[in-house]
Amino acid sequence: MNLLVGDIGHLSVIVAFVAAVVAAYAYFQAARGRALGDVDASWQRLGRGAFFVHGAAVLAVVGCLFDIIYHHRYEYYYAWSHSSNHLPLKYMISCFWAGQEGSFLLWIFWQVVLGGCIMLFNKKWEAPVLAVFSAVQAFLVSMIVGVVAGGLKVGSSPFMLLRDFLTDLPVWKTNPNFVPKDGTGLNALLQNYWMVIHPPTLFLGFALTLVPFAFAIAALWKKELTAWVKPAIPWSLVGGGVLGVGVMMGAYWAYETLNFGGYWNWDPVENAVYIPWLVLVAALHGLVLWQRRRTGLRTAYALVITTFILVLYATFLTRSGVLGNASVHSFTDLGLSGQLLIYLGFFTVLAVGLLVWRWKEIPVSPKELSMYSPELWVFVGATVLCLGAFQVLFTTSIPVYNAFMGFIGIKTNLALPVDQIAHYSKLQLWMGVGVGLLSGVGQVMWWQRNDKETLLNSLTPSVLLALLGTALAVLLIRYNGPTISPAYVVLFLAGLFGVLANLGTLFTLARRGITLSGGALAHLGVALMLLGILASSGYSSIISRNVSGLLYSRDFSEDINRDNVLLYRNEAAPMHGYQLTYEGQYFEVPGVPGYVNKQMLFRTDDDYKTLARADIKVGNKLYYKTGDTVTIVPENTFYRVDYAKKATGEKFTLYPRAQINEEMGGILASPDIKHFWGHDIYTHIGGAPDTRKDKQWSEPKEHTLSVGDTIFLNDYFAVFRAIEPAHETVGLGLQKGDLALQADMIVYGEQRQYHAHPLFVVRNRLVGRVPDEVDDLGIRLSLNTIDPQKGKFTFGVSTAQKDYIILKAMEKPFINLLWSGTLLMALGFALSLRQRNTKRNAAPEAPETDALPAVRTRMAPVA
Repeated sequence: MNLLVGDIGHLSVIVAFVAAVVAAYAYFQAARGRALGDVDASWQRLGRGAFFVHGAAVLAVVGCLFDIIYHHRYEYYYAWSHSSNHLPLKYMISCFWAGQEGSFLLWIFWQVVLGGCIMLFNKKWEAPVLAVFSAVQAFLVSMIVGVVAGGLKVGSSPFMLLRDFLTDLPVWKTNPNFVPKDGTGLNALLQNYWMVIHPPTLFLGFALTLVPFAFAIAALWKKELTAWVKPAIPWSLVGGGVLGVGVMMGAYWAYETLNFGGYWNWDPVENAVYIPWLVLVAALHGLVLWQRRRTGLRTAYALVITTFILVLYATFLTRSGVLGNASVHSFTDLGLSGQLLIYLGFFTVLAVGLLVWRWKEIPVSPKELSMYSPELWVFVGATVLCLGAFQVLFTTSIPVYNAFMGFIGIKTNLALPVDQIAHYSKLQLWMGVGVGLLSGVGQVMWWQRNDKETLLNSLTPSVLLALLGTALAVLLIRYNGPTISPAYVVLFLAGLFGVLANLGTLFTLARRGITLSGGALAHLGVALMLLGILASSGYSSIISRNVSGLLYSRDFSEDINRDNVLLYRNEAAPMHGYQLTYEGQYFEVPGVPGYVNKQMLFRTDDDYKTLARADIKVGNKLYYKTGDTVTIVPENTFYRVDYAKKATGEKFTLYPRAQINEEMGGILASPDIKHFWGHDIYTHIGGAPDTRKDKQWSEPKEHTLSVGDTIFLNDYFAVFRAIEPAHETVGLGLQKGDLALQADMIVYGEQRQYHAHPLFVVRNRLVGRVPDEVDDLGIRLSLNTIDPQKGKFTFGVSTAQKDYIILKAMEKPFINLLWSGTLLMALGFALSLRQRNTKRNAAPEAPETDALPAVRTRMAPVA
């Protein structure tokens, strides 16, 4: 057992906690009673030094935790429960944040990085902002301290020993230093490249919400009620872009990994991330309104504070165990619920108290908003986002409400909706309508002086084209069979208008010689996302309907019998314009491109090790020779399905997979997707023989044959061609003097011939038999006896169920609009940030009171 690395890690956690507390206090004293930028130098040096110590300690904790994972130190519970000997490096990295403690540590790490950036880029605000930062860090680090004092548990340590967690195991009584040979491994569903990049992106987004929050708290504290907006906007832009991309990464991960046929399931944990992102985007609009038009500052304060509080609330939802029965994503309760509530309550009371204290002093614009004020419509857009977030928040919080009422002794009957997708989508659809319309109207009005005539001239082309496009889309949809509801018509109209209006804005600005607008580009991306969501979710169609007129099995549900196609191996079957052929099972072999046919591999007692039955080549490159040991990834079985389009002859191959995942109920199917410009073909396994179970073979039927004889095997026949020495006896380990003979049998199936080579082995005067299987046909042949004098050979023939899969395929139209819209939205955030930095570096900004006239001067009316 290596206890040193755990002791160093645990000590580093304690140092990080103490240093964060010292930094928070020192920075508070440095800024206390002084104007912004005027600090007590000695206290600030202490605060800065403490924060550096905190950062160094956090890096030490990160290094120690990765050390116990990378070096397979299974004496530690975290390494044992999340990793295993066979994980490649990229998934070892994923193990780092697979558990609660590691994900907290990832969040802490990002905030250390951001704190350093504040020191570099916002020196004037360093003391008050980092006082807030350090206080947040102290609370976060307390979650992983793992100290028990007086019966009170503070945090859960990632360096807890396995023997301290599984105390009831008898092995500890006989061997206190027992260390398992292997860990339980990373959940097979998490062994995905998205697990490597999605959580870091998401937690960076969470960390970034702290920056504008810290600026807002510092501004309220120091009574710099307007100066904070300028430095907060760039951080809000980065946070909005990163968190939005993180949310959509999770959606794409679900789309290509899970088999529910979509990318968003309105799971409570998904919602817990989606809600603060909506409010953050609304807050960003509020900040821009104040900086550019001197209105909405109170709204900006409220929304920035709410965003961070919602992130803390999301942390409570996902880590307290309160969603244990409502979400497959939530963590189990580690006993941190009380700490999480204190964390949430402290910063909620602090922020709301400061806001109420300064509320009357926050400047309010004397300007009255009219129908032609772009500020009004930007504000309405932010309100729509907040209402959408509130609807999701209210329903998602039902388990919290029930838990609270139960805590005070009141029973409630409030339950989550049975059909959550329908419940959320029905109301979120109208939020989408509002966002589509307002994203277009707001951008058009933002870049011009507005009156009735100007506004009509600007909006009429987009409105007319959107109406014409919607009418054409409705006709095409009805012509092809599906119906379109009035709500879908309105959403399509709003989304198309948003696309056209923002494109018109971009062209108008280009014609005037004004730099490309990041805001218009981001709004264009959002409008495209709305169209992509509508098309792919509203008009996804099942193309694998059972047209045979037969039930596959009475044991299957009605959905499986109706919406799937049954494919036997190497037998072609029709499916909605395609001819499908199931070609067999494949494994992933690290280092070999693509997948390797299971029939080319001989399994051993080690699930991860096989022997090559034949040379493994890809193209002209040889990767393994016959008899070589081949490492595989046994959790996944890939099923090769060849598609041939009847109309054009176009061919492609998909490899949907099934995972052996005991943690989630057994076998899980994951899709494979063929991307076209206008649609996706989304394919996953609906049913297949359980690869964990041995085949149920019939009792062998014996046949005595001579070379050249023919026998009938169920619906097939076979020819015994020859008997010959067996030179390639993979896995038998034959020695000199041993004898191995193999029969050469040709089995004739419906569409092809198969070679079978059952072995007859004599070793140390003992007889052994190694049967050979023809998986496609469900036939196993064994060479039982040899009579050399008569030239007779006795074969045993067993039969089993032919290999098959039940396949479900869906067509998802125009889903690329969703992914391309996401990229445009992120590009818009990045462009806005770049333009803001360029303007700041090019020349000093005009005084705040003169900013609005300067903006108005640059805007020429649209003819």
